[in-house]
Amino acid sequence: MQDENSRIFSKDEKRPLVIRSLRRSNIRKRVAEYLFDISPSGSYTSEIAYHIKTTPTNVIGAIRGMQSRYRQDESLIGLDLVEQMQSTGDMKVYKLTDFGKEIMESLGESRKRM
Repeated sequence: MQDENSRIFSKDEKRPLVIRSLRRSNIRKRVAEYLFDISPSGSYTSEIAYHIKTTPTNVIGAIRGMQSRYRQDESLIGLDLVEQMQSTGDMKVYKLTDFGKEIMESLGESRKRM
């Protein structure tokens, strides 16, 4: 049996959740915008933090979630906007997913209309 929290959402069902999550967190939005700008390349935590002018801890929270400050289900990975790439050593590289690119393009289009 499947409970409400483990339900799999389609892209169309997930879209309003994603938009809400990005509006609620300026850091999540800035991380996604930066990864969109450098797409199809990825980047690592401290480089992202440097470019969006925040701390690496905030970037990790926005990408993966961090206890109560950044909920894991509203993290960029939890929303399927960002994926963690295999990297050498202990450095983790993150890049935008195809769904993430789609969302960021649609947000960019809506900003242009305003």
